[in-house]
Amino acid sequence: MVSVAAEPDPRRWKALVFICLAELMVVLDGTIVNIALPSAQQDLHFSDADRQWVVTAYALAFGGLLLFGGRVADLWNRRHAFLLGAVGFAAASAVGGAAVNTAMLMGSRAVQGAFAALLAPAALSLLSVMFTRADERAKAFGVYGAIAGAGAAIGLLLGGVLTEYLTWRWTLLINIAFSAVAALGVRYVADERGPGRRGRRLDLPGAVLATGGLVCLVYGLTRAESDGWPRR
Repeated sequence: MVSVAAEPDPRRWKALVFICLAELMVVLDGTIVNIALPSAQQDLHFSDADRQWVVTAYALAFGGLLLFGGRVADLWNRRHAFLLGAVGFAAASAVGGAAVNTAMLMGSRAVQGAFAALLAPAALSLLSVMFTRADERAKAFGVYGAIAGAGAAIGLLLGGVLTEYLTWRWTLLINIAFSAVAALGVRYVADERGPGRRGRRLDLPGAVLATGGLVCLVYGLTRAESDGWPRR
């Protein structure tokens, strides 16, 4: 009996547009606020030492929870994980754009990173399941990689434009538009579950320890600049 290969998803190329848009949002948010930091610092009155944490909070949460986010998408539902990541990212961006103090801004950036850690692996895994032909998959991953590679540079340029002509808050609020478009495009995304969820579980303690360890390490290194290293 000859097995018949499954037909490629007819929505795959449309889905690629929204998946790449979500990835662009995740990557550019690592740099988009860099240009806006002096304006934000002047508005919210935080110190030079705290300024770097506006960027670092996002990077640490994203990097520390990335494997955990991929696990959630694999055990749960990739489409739902993609949608939740986009909506959560938009909500965190709205809070950051409306921040009235340093803690509110840094907290929103950390939450942004956490939802980005859910959105990015869900988007990447959706490409794998929607593009089943090797040639099409190579093209799709090529486009995805190009968008991800250009995201940092686009973030710097976009951050400069928004800060110059609007306010620093729009470097965060612009994500609401990105997230809304990505969420609307979820109807083109395959409703896929990860393979075999029975007997598998989420390693919550591991995720907390990994992220907490990174935060402690980075905090210690940043404090070394002002406090110095102990001498015997």
